[in-house]
Amino acid sequence: MAPPPGPYSGTSTLALVARVSAFSFGLVYGNIKLKIHRVNPSSVILILISEIVMQC
Repeated sequence: MAPPPGPYSGTSTLALVARVSAFSFGLVYGNIKLKIHRVNPSSVILILISEIVMQC
């Protein structure tokens, strides 16, 4: 007989709630981030410059 699934095995209710919560948090965080960048276009330029510098 197989043991019961662990809390983070992907088949338990807790794992499902954790995935949905993480997805929801990502959507909210992304929306807030987009709104901030739309209001302040200079911040977009600063982010692009910082990404270019980090790649070097």
